[in-house]
Order: sequence, then structure tokens, then C-alpha cells
Amino acid sequence: MNIVVCVKQVVDPDVPTSAFRLDDETNRVRVAEGIPPVINGFDENAVEAALIVREETGGKITALSVGNDFAMDVMKKPLSMGVDDLVLIDDPQFFQLDAYATVCVLSEAIRKIGEFDLILCGRQASDWDNAHVPLGLAETLGLPSITMAQQIEISNSMVLVHRVFPDGYEKVEADLPALVTVSNEIGQPRYPTLRGIMAASRKSPIVWTARDLGIDPARFEPKISVTGLSIPPSLGECEFIEADTEAEAGSRLAQRLREVKLI
Repeated sequence: MNIVVCVKQVVDPDVPTSAFRLDDETNRVRVAEGIPPVINGFDENAVEAALIVREETGGKITALSVGNDFAMDVMKKPLSMGVDDLVLIDDPQFFQLDAYATVCVLSEAIRKIGEFDLILCGRQASDWDNAHVPLGLAETLGLPSITMAQQIEISNSMVLVHRVFPDGYEKVEADLPALVTVSNEIGQPRYPTLRGIMAASRKSPIVWTARDLGIDPARFEPKISVTGLSIPPSLGECEFIEADTEAEAGSRLAQRLREVKLI
């Protein structure tokens, strides 16, 4: 079983909004210096799913990422978790790619990697939360796609996925090769072991550029235009409920919540 896992370097979602700066001219986010990026959380779940599948079926896992200015200590985390190879598509032209261009680059990289049985992606990225890339990638490569996986099973050249729903799950089956997006319900990603960290430190990623992939730069032209970007204002009102007893306070609180239609 040859598995490709797509991972993305993103701004740490736990960074306080005070550390963000918006460039009104370019509609881009600038993060204060000294705050390292992280791998997208759902992508770590996808790595965990790949490791679970490999434990059951054997095979090889290749982690794949596109961008530029990678933080190598961050991007080597999949290797320290147990992934076999890491491929970075690193080129200055890949700064701030939109979803369409990202799909173009990833699809060419996967074709260059060669034979694969399963592509795993996080359900969405924490920076833009669009979830466009996995579905676009499946369409470009002509693959069946199943989203929101909380469990993945491989049997007889088929993939069986338990998809997440608010009130349960459904089972969906597809022929391999296929693309599956993974949700955090798959389980907590494993922590890298000391042996894994040491092995990752000795292993160099495979680095390709746009030229290595033979991609026409015209394909990087954005199809999505960001016309405005802003940080939502944090607004809140606090109302105190006064009463002589706890029971009276509870009654008045319930009454007030009904008045404002919160209950």
C-alpha cells in the first residue's frame, strides 16, 4: 500500500490575535516575528490515519507539502512520527498560492512521485478553512473522494470509510486508488518517539521546484481574488443578575435568557 499524505505549514492557530497584522494593500496576514508555524492539525490527523493503515497493510508513506520558506523542524514532524519520505515542493513562486494553483502543483508532484494507492488529506486547513484543495485534487487526478473520515479500512482493493456526521456516522466504500479527507475524530496524532526524532534529524527531505515538475508558471495565476481581509471585532456585553438567594438568582437568570431568546 503506497500512501501519499498532503500536509501544510500554517500559522499556529493558538497565536493571539494581537500578534497578527494585516497588510491592507496585499490582503495578507503578517505574524509577529519569533512565532513559529505548525503543521495543520487536521493534516496531523491524516498522518496518523496513514500510519494506522500501514500498520495493518504494510507499505510506504510519503508526506507531501507545497509552499516556500519552510521551517524544517516543523516539516520534519511527519518523519519523526514514522512517515517514510518527505517531499517538499519549495519555490519562491509558490508564495501565497490559491487553492487552484495548489491543486495544480500537488497533482504534478503526485504524478512525479509515481504509483500510489491512497491519498490522505486533512479535512481543511486552519488558516483559510476552505477545504477546496482535497476535492480539487481528487477531480484533477480522476479519483473517487470521500470526506470527513473518522475511520479507514482497506480490504480487497477497496477503501471503507466511516464518515463523521453530527448525530453519528455513515459507511462509504470506494475503489482504490482514492482520496480521503480525515477529521480529528480519527484520534489523537501519536507523539514522536525519541528514536523517531533522531531518525528524522538524520533524514533529508526531497526538495523539488517548479522547474523540476515542469509546470508552466501561467498555471500559478490566481483564480480567487481576496478583496478584503479583517479581524472580526471582539464584542461582548455582561449583565449581572442580582437576587437575595441562589434559587431566586437562578429563576431570574432563566427568565432573562428566555427574554433574549437564548433558551
